Amino acid sequence: MDVCDREDKGLFVLVKTSNPSSGEFQDRLVDGRPLYEWVAEKVVEWGNRSMDGTYSNVGAVVGATYPEMSRILRKLMPNTYFLVPGYGAQGGTAGDLKYCFNEDGLGAIVNSSRGIIAAYRQETYKSFGAENFPQASRQAVLDMIADINSVL
Repeated sequence: MDVCDREDKGLFVLVKTSNPSSGEFQDRLVDGRPLYEWVAEKVVEWGNRSMDGTYSNVGAVVGATYPEMSRILRKLMPNTYFLVPGYGAQGGTAGDLKYCFNEDGLGAIVNSSRGIIAAYRQETYKSFGAENFPQASRQAVLDMIADINSVL
């Protein structure tokens, strides 16, 4: 935190990841509550010491594939940026993402690596062909933006 504050940087803490096995650790009950809630409280505590406007410099990784947990975590961390993996290739949908954002449509950074980089391999974008993978990737990004905006 000292380095982040001194260098005007931020960091992201794994809170509830999108992979199917995340529950092996992150859902474990500690004093009757899931570990991801305890970690979220620490993110808020650390973030309160490093605010940069409305949002803190301490963000949380919150997977798109667990929307009900995202809803809980957004309530616990209203001033925290969420880095959201799991959209697209891992099965997360725009509907799943809506709880990661605040009511003003801000507060989340959605990651879709395979869904964009390898878009030309998806049925939807196959017509672009491998030789036009940049155009397929661009279209996948435009479609992703429209999809997410449709639920905000």
